[in-house]
Amino acid sequence: MADLPDNATPPGFDRPDRGNRMTLVMWLIVIIASIGFLFDTYELLMTPLAGPPAIAELLKVPLNHPAVSAWMGRLLWITALCGGVFGLLGGWLTDRFGRKTVMAAAIFLYSFSPFAAAYSTSLGWFIFFRSTTFIGVCVEFVAAINWLAEVFPTKEQRAKWLGITQACASLGGITVTAASYLIGKVSLPHIGLPLATGATAPAQWRYLLMTGILPAIPIALMLPFVPESPLWKQSRVSGTLRRPSFAALFSPELRRVTIVTAILSACAYGIAFGALQLTPRLIAPGLRDVEQQSEALAPLRKESTALIAKFDQTKPGSPERKAVVDQLKANQAKQKPTADRIREFGEKVQWFQENGGLIGRIALAGLLILGLRRLTVLRLFQVPSLVLLPLTYFVLFGRGGSTFLWTYGLCGFLTIAQFSYLGEYLPKVFPLHLRGTGGSFATNVGGRMIGTSMAVVTTNVVAPLLSGDATKVLPRHVAMAAGVVALSMATISLIAGLFLPEPAEENVTPPVREPQVVGATIEG
Repeated sequence: MADLPDNATPPGFDRPDRGNRMTLVMWLIVIIASIGFLFDTYELLMTPLAGPPAIAELLKVPLNHPAVSAWMGRLLWITALCGGVFGLLGGWLTDRFGRKTVMAAAIFLYSFSPFAAAYSTSLGWFIFFRSTTFIGVCVEFVAAINWLAEVFPTKEQRAKWLGITQACASLGGITVTAASYLIGKVSLPHIGLPLATGATAPAQWRYLLMTGILPAIPIALMLPFVPESPLWKQSRVSGTLRRPSFAALFSPELRRVTIVTAILSACAYGIAFGALQLTPRLIAPGLRDVEQQSEALAPLRKESTALIAKFDQTKPGSPERKAVVDQLKANQAKQKPTADRIREFGEKVQWFQENGGLIGRIALAGLLILGLRRLTVLRLFQVPSLVLLPLTYFVLFGRGGSTFLWTYGLCGFLTIAQFSYLGEYLPKVFPLHLRGTGGSFATNVGGRMIGTSMAVVTTNVVAPLLSGDATKVLPRHVAMAAGVVALSMATISLIAGLFLPEPAEENVTPPVREPQVVGATIEG
């Protein structure tokens, strides 16, 4: 049976000539979506902040122990795999059981999972709850963009609010960094959190994870007053909603758009994770701006490596281990002033990327509101990437300074805008009963599973090849590797984009009714 056409009016939804006037329900929808997108990024970027200290505490090893780095890599791989697989299933559930329903379940999943992870007493449980957090984020994003795409009555409103609400995702990194900083400055109650061996107060990473529950509170209060997608709901009620199918994504009429959007998503995520996200932590310490500090740390880090080897030769609880631990603490105390300056510079670098991404999302929304052809808009971000990405990592890395920072920010501008582009494009090219499934395949299989793996390709494959010795990889090797991966992804993206179909002319979807007060309740 055919899907309900976009210009149909489901029973129970009035169609007064409201123009572009926003109703109370529409504002609630915008607020919920904005909170959801912001905390998507917030929850994910907890991992590099909370992951290393959590793994060190749960394994009972020093923070700079090789096991911490090894498990951090495994954590990123496991969570990405879980998010991709279960995110794909979540897209199917979105088409089967409704956009709002699945979105709400996903938000609550990624809100309560980090809270539970804060009480972890073993590495296994910590990884489990980080994986369920990632699953919630992967499902929520697809459900939310389809919900937004179907509740606004005009094309202009859909383009505007899909762009603006997705821009809030770029605030997630800034927000989680601020939360981490504030937690380190205040004294908080224990509230039953586990303690590390010899500690008198819970570690900061546990409190940071607990903040992940914050989006559940306002969203739980607002959800009863916003509707399910009127298109999806009426199509299901009328019996015209077809069952979603993964196989249908590869039918002759959808095969091209399914494959191309997955490639575009993989390339955007590949640039972000294979280059941009590695820059503050692994590449920035090699810039001339902190060259002296990095050189000063080199002998102390060499000493720390030798002490770690001694640590591994001692038995837990033995006097010998305690003596080595004391030496490691003294070494870390010597490193701290210089390491803090390098870390602060890395945060400055990250600030340029985060703000570049935020401006990129806003610019993308503005271009779509102006009514430019969507493929033209995509080219405006793809083509400059072919120049700026290699310029940043092959040329300007060796110079450092403000030129590198601003160009790196422009790379964030061009790359992150493409995330919003796909979020706005995907609901338009799949039929109603496959919008969640198709969007999830592109975002989760293409982006989360394949794209994020480019971080491993950069650090574990290309950088060691360039250095000639996996034990002697320097920031300049990582920078060159990031440039190679980013340029490869940008080239593939531009070529794949040539095969991307322009979405059909959009029809008007039914407007959302104003809430009506009935007794002491509000009905939307």
